[in-house]
Amino acid sequence: MASLFTRIIDGEIPGHFVWTDDTCVVFLTIAPITPGHALVVPRAEVDHWIDLDDDVAAHLMVVAKAIGQAQTDAFAPGRIGMIIAGLEVPHTHLHVIPIESERDLDFAKADGSVSQEALAATADRLREALVARGHAAAVQPGSAGSSR
Repeated sequence: MASLFTRIIDGEIPGHFVWTDDTCVVFLTIAPITPGHALVVPRAEVDHWIDLDDDVAAHLMVVAKAIGQAQTDAFAPGRIGMIIAGLEVPHTHLHVIPIESERDLDFAKADGSVSQEALAATADRLREALVARGHAAAVQPGSAGSSR
């Protein structure tokens, strides 16, 4: 059975995508810790990040860096944090999160009540920042719905 993230990638479940390439996608979580909280997800369904092919792992980090730079431009946080937990969905994913302090890296702060309109506006801001940084080829045009 396909993971929740594979179903989002395949379009069975809608998502607020901001990046897509042959190796991975990036979409917003429906329960962000802070505005701009994005998930970098490989297309390959690999449960544990330590089992990723080295080239895929390296690519995910490069994309996470580009997303973090766009988050910095769009939201002006003090830092960009990253979490690789992998317990809630058995499909590798990197949480890239605009933060002000380490205390912000806490899933207890996730807000599951963010509206689809707010997520769409956040995705638009990230796409614009990615395009401004020269990543237009990878930027996913607007999308609607929810993502995890």
